[in-house]
Amino acid sequence: MRVAIAGAGAVGRSIAGELLENGHEVLLIDKAPTAISVERVPQAEWLLADACEITSLDEAALQRCNVVIAATGDDKVNLVVSLLAKTEYGVPRVVARVNNPKNEWLFNESWGVDVAVSTPRLMSALVEEAVSVGDLVRLLRFSHGDANLVELTLPEESALAGTQVGDVEWPEDTSLVTIIRGTRVLAPSREDSLEAGDELLFVAAQAREEQLEDLLSVRRDSAGG
Repeated sequence: MRVAIAGAGAVGRSIAGELLENGHEVLLIDKAPTAISVERVPQAEWLLADACEITSLDEAALQRCNVVIAATGDDKVNLVVSLLAKTEYGVPRVVARVNNPKNEWLFNESWGVDVAVSTPRLMSALVEEAVSVGDLVRLLRFSHGDANLVELTLPEESALAGTQVGDVEWPEDTSLVTIIRGTRVLAPSREDSLEAGDELLFVAAQAREEQLEDLLSVRRDSAGG
């Protein structure tokens, strides 16, 4: 997979390193000569250019990229890069970094963003996830379809503990994608049983989040009548 990353700062270089380790082809783009540190990520391609200019993106052959990541420290730049990548070059997947949470509402399909990643929101979500059981924690927002990646930890007293995944009537527009049980990561099948303490990751429409939270928090005694 070919990935272009706009912004070769600490965040961009870190992402590039991870992708390269996983066997992907990476191009780092930055207009600041001081940011071009080839020795730090020698396996990547490097381009000294302004990612907000069409001529630069032509030189980067953005139309050949499967993914573009707008990872600069400037939200305005990230929005412009996202819009150009999607509308001018038809890049299938555009991921954008949100630096200021107040700007998060802009990072949607209107600006070509498929996935918006807000570091402050993610950090606060991880804190919430570490201390909450039975409460829904929103980890990531997907722009298309108004869906979110959410996590819930199944409480000890939940009526769903011991129930097979296939026997649960999940809310509409909700999909259970992963069960984290201790050190194991499980791809759920219909025959898998839910256990108290399981961390459940869902992709769910925002309108269904409250319904999902209510379903998992129903106590055994309440479910029995």
